[in-house]
Amino acid sequence: MTAGTTVHAPDGTPVVLAEIGQTELLANDHVRVWEVALEPGESQPWHLHHHPYLVVNLEASPGRMDWLDGSPPRFVNEYVGGVIFRPTSPVHMLTNIGPTRYRNRLVELLDLGERVAPVPAEPVGHHVVFETDLVRAWEIVLDPGASLAGHRHRHPHVVITLDGSDTRIDTTDGPGPVETEAPGDVRYREPGGVQTLVNVGPTRYRSRLIELKYLGENR
Repeated sequence: MTAGTTVHAPDGTPVVLAEIGQTELLANDHVRVWEVALEPGESQPWHLHHHPYLVVNLEASPGRMDWLDGSPPRFVNEYVGGVIFRPTSPVHMLTNIGPTRYRNRLVELLDLGERVAPVPAEPVGHHVVFETDLVRAWEIVLDPGASLAGHRHRHPHVVITLDGSDTRIDTTDGPGPVETEAPGDVRYREPGGVQTLVNVGPTRYRSRLIELKYLGENR
């Protein structure tokens, strides 16, 4: 992280870099997850990404990315539940230019490591919404009482909740504990055995599950 570092604009003006997000929600050796929340007209100050990252949108509003080097701005439009992959990039600032609040989960991929042989995709969600050589993002949607049965996670993964409910993961050892998930919650999980995800709550459950393919199979 480079927050607090001073860089210089092309005209020589010193600029002190900020964090890439406002609140760090989760961090380990593989990922760091931030919340970015911007009211209309608000900006995330000048910052620099040292790692490729994913953006998972929670509340959509049009945005503008301005570049410290003077390059033309980039205008961005996201939708709730959308997943975007971005590589490292020069110093920039994100501004909410829309009429409503913008909010996301930004997932930094801290250590891509060496490329590994591709592993055939086994369904761990209902459908793939985004994929590169490095990551694969799934949508999971479960009505009350519904389950995602008989799947096995072969990659470490991050789960970001879009619509919250009470969930339970059952394995061959029996039912797991009930977890109450709220919109915007973030969880990191290692691979494991065959499991079933059950929505035991009274409302629909929806999430984005991001497989970290670059870490290889069955860490």
